[in-house]
Amino acid sequence: MAGRPDIPKHARPYRGFTRRLWAMIMKEFIQLRRDRLTLAMIVIIPFMELMLFGYAINMNPKHLPIAILSADNSDITRDFVASLKQTGYFDIRQEARTEKQADALIRSGRVLFVLQIPPGFGRDIRRGARPQILLVTDATDPVATGGAIAAVNGLAGRLFLRQLRGPHADLAGRPPPFELVVQKRYNPAAITAINIVPGLIGVILTMTMLIFTSLAVTRELERGTMESLLATPLRPSEIMLGKIAPYVLVGFVQMAIIMAAGRFLFGVPLTGSAGLLLTLTMIFIAANLSLGYTISTIARNQLQAVQMSFFFFLPSILMSGFMFPFQGMPAWARFIGEMLPLTHYLRIVRGIMLKGAEWPDLVQEGFALVAFMITVMVIAVLRFRQTLD
Repeated sequence: MAGRPDIPKHARPYRGFTRRLWAMIMKEFIQLRRDRLTLAMIVIIPFMELMLFGYAINMNPKHLPIAILSADNSDITRDFVASLKQTGYFDIRQEARTEKQADALIRSGRVLFVLQIPPGFGRDIRRGARPQILLVTDATDPVATGGAIAAVNGLAGRLFLRQLRGPHADLAGRPPPFELVVQKRYNPAAITAINIVPGLIGVILTMTMLIFTSLAVTRELERGTMESLLATPLRPSEIMLGKIAPYVLVGFVQMAIIMAAGRFLFGVPLTGSAGLLLTLTMIFIAANLSLGYTISTIARNQLQAVQMSFFFFLPSILMSGFMFPFQGMPAWARFIGEMLPLTHYLRIVRGIMLKGAEWPDLVQEGFALVAFMITVMVIAVLRFRQTLD
């Protein structure tokens, strides 16, 4: 068999291998170019991670919400409160009138700190009596509050220099003119598992519910079995509910496993109502199932369904407050985070399990989940009918 005279015989197999390999590589690039969703994910996901880690993620959060419960209105008290603002760590959201109101604020998660100033605080400072002030902290997330507590401790040595002059000048030195008492609630030992394990319930439910249901319709379409289902007496709505219902049970099984492991392995308590937690978890599961079903009606194949699921899951895990302090993110990132169901569910599950929060404390988070669930469920039904047509 005659070969080309300009190519040595020992080089001809390598030339054939190179040509075949190059043809295969070009074929993959052409297929990738046609799959616009995958091509977009290649560009968007690195950009999203860059924006999140570069701008949104902050391990030293500032402007944390605090409530003031003050029984003293002296100039020293006003200067102390003003100095809190100047540290940059605190954002005074409300002035509580009673201890009961202050407890409700911190239990609901609307504030992370409550500063209690006793009566006669300014008078006792001038007398050199070293009065105590109480800083109550929500210690469920030790990372979020550690820097702020250190900032308050740092104030003690440099405050009241203007007020403590003349005969009171010696009171401005050491020791500090007041004593700061920090009360860490809900996780006084700063155990990381106490904060992480309840959050894992929401993260795992989000991931599994999205992926399972996002494959529901695309799997049937790819296998060609959707036509067989439509040929049965089942209505489209019954098909949709029938495919979603089993995963509700799967979600509760996953929740039970995590809670049991957290209780017996890490000592995570359940201080609130189990019934309220189950009810709100049902809403959260339904919201994620509806979103997953919407994705399944948009994706053209199972690979796209998984890609779109992770496109939603990635910002959920990074911007919900599970991995990084929510209050430490900039305003635009918190705005996006408030639209994610996981953000509200984390507040619910941590509030019920760790703080004993009740429905009045969680009404805003509950209504946010319901609104998200109804919106996505309507979109899922409309998209499902459109897909069948």
